[in-house]
Amino acid sequence: MGLSGKSAHAGLSLADIEKIKTASARNPPRHRGLGRGIAEPKMEEKIMMMKKLTGILMAGMLMASMVGCGAVSVDGETKTDTPEASESSEGTQGSGAIGLAVSTLNNPFFVTLSEGAQAAAKEQNVELIVVDAGDDAAKQTNDIEDLISRNISVLIVNPVDSDAVAPAVKDAVAKGIKVVSVDRVVNGVDVDCAIASDNVAGAQAATEYLMSLVGEGAKVAELQGVSGASATIDRGQGFHNVADEKLDVVSSQTANFNRSEGMTVMENMLQANADIKGVFAHNDEMALGAVEAIGGKEIVVVGFDATDDALTAVSEGKMAATVAQKPDLMGATAVETAVKLIAGETVEKEIPVEVELVTE
Repeated sequence: MGLSGKSAHAGLSLADIEKIKTASARNPPRHRGLGRGIAEPKMEEKIMMMKKLTGILMAGMLMASMVGCGAVSVDGETKTDTPEASESSEGTQGSGAIGLAVSTLNNPFFVTLSEGAQAAAKEQNVELIVVDAGDDAAKQTNDIEDLISRNISVLIVNPVDSDAVAPAVKDAVAKGIKVVSVDRVVNGVDVDCAIASDNVAGAQAATEYLMSLVGEGAKVAELQGVSGASATIDRGQGFHNVADEKLDVVSSQTANFNRSEGMTVMENMLQANADIKGVFAHNDEMALGAVEAIGGKEIVVVGFDATDDALTAVSEGKMAATVAQKPDLMGATAVETAVKLIAGETVEKEIPVEVELVTE
């Protein structure tokens, strides 16, 4: 049956159907899945979204590549981290760097100690930051606070003053920094490791040798180191363990481990006590200063540290003896111990370094 002017099943005319088609073409249905009343994104918006996603992915890849590598510096040289160095940073707080707060680099002994530490740091491929207090306890406190702010993992400290340095070291410990003392202790602080020569035994041996040369009961003088330093205390104890019983100590004065001060103090001692027969100095720098003050007088001088200048003076007969330490080994051992602490390894609480008397 044909169609005349009406739809057979809807009762609509052909004109009505054409109107409906035209309306549908002008207002297409909404896109499914975008929600009622939400138009499909325009092409420009799609492009912007893709750019943002690409940027995020590229940033993530860059960060991942940076995590995989790192650099450490020793004395300004840049080196790539070894796998061991990267892994070791898991053992402690901080960046993995080591700070060395040395009492003074105006003393050959501590220059050698610092050089030994730097050599070990290069070998271990770790960053070592060396700060020099110049024998100023207040400056050393500031130096340590600065190292703490630089996010070090281990502090190696060679105190100017064993008491004065304690608050700064306690601050480091409180912030999770491991601490190694070298050559001198930090009073009142439980450090992770203390590395030092046996100063008491060394000073006793030196004083016994001095007594063998000047005779029991002879008048002697003592040139003391920096007041409060553990080396000063320990070497003084070793000296007095022998001298108080077998010698006549007519003068004990500080010359702060310094050669020029040692000369000046020795000159003053000789003016007050012209019959001094022997001198024990807490280090070689003061002993060498005493030698200059003594001139050609027959006075026996014994030092401590076995620096190059002192060994030369002993060989030339200007000094009678010196006590040999190994500052380069002490510095290297301190860094090696620090690396173990960074790796989370257990270390000895005390590491003694042997000494010996050098008489020729």
